[in-house]
Amino acid sequence: MVILWVLMALALFSMVLLPVLRRGRSGIQQVAPGDPDAADPANYGFARQEELDIRMPGPDQDLLDVLDVVQRTQDYRAAAQLLAGTETEGETRWQRVQAFAGAASLELQQRPGGVSETPGGQWLRVWRAEAPKDAGGAAVHAEFLVQQAWRTATPGTDEFRIIMEEARAACAEAALLAPGDPVPYIVELSVARGLAYPQPEFEQLWLRILDRAPAHMGAHLAALHYWCEKWHGSRELAYSFAEAAAARAPHGSLLAAMPLFAVFEHLPEVNLVRSFYRSEVVTKAVHGALHAVQSARPDDPMLSHVRHLLVFFLVRSERWAEAMAQLVHVDGHVGALPWTLTADPAGEYAVYRALAVGGFEANGGSPATLPH
Repeated sequence: MVILWVLMALALFSMVLLPVLRRGRSGIQQVAPGDPDAADPANYGFARQEELDIRMPGPDQDLLDVLDVVQRTQDYRAAAQLLAGTETEGETRWQRVQAFAGAASLELQQRPGGVSETPGGQWLRVWRAEAPKDAGGAAVHAEFLVQQAWRTATPGTDEFRIIMEEARAACAEAALLAPGDPVPYIVELSVARGLAYPQPEFEQLWLRILDRAPAHMGAHLAALHYWCEKWHGSRELAYSFAEAAAARAPHGSLLAAMPLFAVFEHLPEVNLVRSFYRSEVVTKAVHGALHAVQSARPDDPMLSHVRHLLVFFLVRSERWAEAMAQLVHVDGHVGALPWTLTADPAGEYAVYRALAVGGFEANGGSPATLPH
């Protein structure tokens, strides 16, 4: 769920630091659009704000092509084929399940249906009706119910609990259809948070995931929410969980970046203070994430998630060149934390990108010296 104080702080940051900046001896200053001294992200080959894709953190052209077909034709079969051909244990399957469920949920929100209108997301209902034994469709349906609960109901209400209980049953059904697939159990992590599973019950669920995909970054991020102070744990429990994951991370695993996500989930309410972003706890977490990024496979589906969060922390720490080095890799797609916590992900990302460009140039950087 969106953290209110994070939203407020980010909104304030957006209003105070506009994405029209100038480089100079005195640092970064606001200027009018079109000023000859304005730092222009386009000079670095970055996408225009209106071209930024807010659906995903990074490119997955196969998914985009299939989503286009499914939503245009309302025929689920292309989605079923894509999931059937996606590795069960990997991060990509989880991300695609989330994407299909999110697309159906947003369709339903936009077209709730009526006397003469078919409700949005009808293709998912047909998928479940025509292929009840399809494991991919079952997983997407379970995730769809979870997203519906968070999007349309208030936690703690009867409506929320009813939808979550239905999601819990859907997770169990999906797990029976694909015993080795961790995705139904990863979906249930959000159910566990919403229904406040007791810690022993949550830990049993977590063990089922570890048995199937012990280094699954998406699963660890979903579990981290449960252990956070704002849900059913504490700052200490969340940090302990993240640090344990980083300590046992195999070489090349992005789990080494988990402490940075734990820090983000526990940002202080007054988080515009520059000293916080240069504190030992933040610096250590950033260094761990940078090391993880450097040693990860270039095609790791979770790489963009880590890079986006690094942009946030590196800009706040005024580490401009390092922020630019991450922007080079992620620009164009902004469907990731922290941008998705705001009402305008593309606009929020553009603010930070402009700050990085302005700070980079204020310290002598230029397109010719752009780090890679």
